[in-house]
Amino acid sequence: MTHLLIRADGNSTIGTGHLMRCLALGQAWQEAGGTVNFAVTKAPPALEKRLCQETMGVNQLTELPGTPQDARQTITLAQKLSAKWVVVDGYHFDGDFQWALKQAGLRLLVVDDYGHAGHYYADMVLNQNIYAQPSLYPSHEPDTRLLLGPEYALLRREFWSWRGWRREIAPLARKVLVTLGGADPDNVTLKVIRALRQTKLEGLQAVVVVGSSNPHWETLRAAINGSQQSIRLERDVTDMPALMTWADLAISAGGSTCWELAFMGLPSLVLILADNQRRVAEGLDAAGVAFNLGRPANLSPATLANALHALAHQAEQRTVSARRGQELIDGCGAARVAQQMRTCDLTFRPVQAEDCRLIWEWANDPSTRANSFSSEPISWEAHLTWFKAKLADPQCRFYLVLAAGEPAGQIRYQLEGEEAVVSVGLAPNQRGRGYGSQIIRLVSQQLLANGVTRLIRAYVKPDNAASLGAFSKAGFVAQGVTEIQGSQAIPLVLRRETQP
Repeated sequence: MTHLLIRADGNSTIGTGHLMRCLALGQAWQEAGGTVNFAVTKAPPALEKRLCQETMGVNQLTELPGTPQDARQTITLAQKLSAKWVVVDGYHFDGDFQWALKQAGLRLLVVDDYGHAGHYYADMVLNQNIYAQPSLYPSHEPDTRLLLGPEYALLRREFWSWRGWRREIAPLARKVLVTLGGADPDNVTLKVIRALRQTKLEGLQAVVVVGSSNPHWETLRAAINGSQQSIRLERDVTDMPALMTWADLAISAGGSTCWELAFMGLPSLVLILADNQRRVAEGLDAAGVAFNLGRPANLSPATLANALHALAHQAEQRTVSARRGQELIDGCGAARVAQQMRTCDLTFRPVQAEDCRLIWEWANDPSTRANSFSSEPISWEAHLTWFKAKLADPQCRFYLVLAAGEPAGQIRYQLEGEEAVVSVGLAPNQRGRGYGSQIIRLVSQQLLANGVTRLIRAYVKPDNAASLGAFSKAGFVAQGVTEIQGSQAIPLVLRRETQP
């Protein structure tokens, strides 16, 4: 894995959402063995401390965000850190900013919400929103990869252990979590507290989470004093899953927290605090995941209190909301993005004579032999004879695949007329990183596109779930069962017209 530099900012005006979702991506990058640094011009001290605790470097930039000078500082820092990938998240990072980074030879991922940048020069554009679609990005480079939709939702490490957890829905929702983002410059939290104080909900318990960039702490503390309801303020919370499992429902802004609430199966009333939250709130409402209350300027505390009271008594609606939320968000989005970034570094070249011993060592790996139709160890002499024959065979296409310049696997196609039979193997130290399907897709697509073959077949043992999954993800379709060398085999086929 390589070094990653993340360029993002946060403050009391723009909030902390850009930094927090990038933190999640950084954690996934670390999980895969990489190192992470942040480049910021503005970041709340509490969040800087959190990044340092995550063993992520924090580097202060001095130029105005999004300017050519900012781009030059970012490039210089990336080169100093030997970062091959840069992630930028912010609405000021336009096409010119992207162009500068790409001209410097950097890999670039842009985290985006609504196609603000005009032309996209990035290697990848990530839009995790429920409304994300290719039409938002009519102008981009031919090889720009679009990662669109909630399957790429960036959830932080503290949520990962909750995958598969299911919520029990209380008949009456008494425990309410309020979370309106890291900044809340218009102090909508105060209006929600007033609504909580007005509600007639019996046995109400509320926890109000206040972000590190919220300037209204003292006002909010005064607002809960003397309340007959149990209302507690929490600041700079690091274990949001614990609060989300405690709560029966939430009142939330329409930002990235919505994906966390959906993942945790927590029904929520969503408020639109910024223009870029409108389509999120509307999309979640339409999907039955959350309940859109619109803009708080159009709501009185009494209206909010009534909406809370109604949902608290509607167990059936909350049950549906919880189920649909957990169907929408599976908690693997950050890992998927990191995997896509890794596979962007995959290249391949024809196998050469000096690769002979490496491929022999891979072929004799115990896991490789167990999944082969001939499981006996391969002698060096037999391999050498076979290898020389394959290099000399005009009907064999044999490639070594590299990940960031390091050998990651091999893939071989034996041509038979207009068809080919493929076999693939990964380096033992590269397994578990999602490379299998990407290698198969990358090389197979090129052979099909170049007219080398019109159909590719693979044969896999029925109990080799990893290989079956890799071929399936690469677009291959299983076709019954056959027999290879006395063993059952599942044939899989990829045709030119069906390639993904």
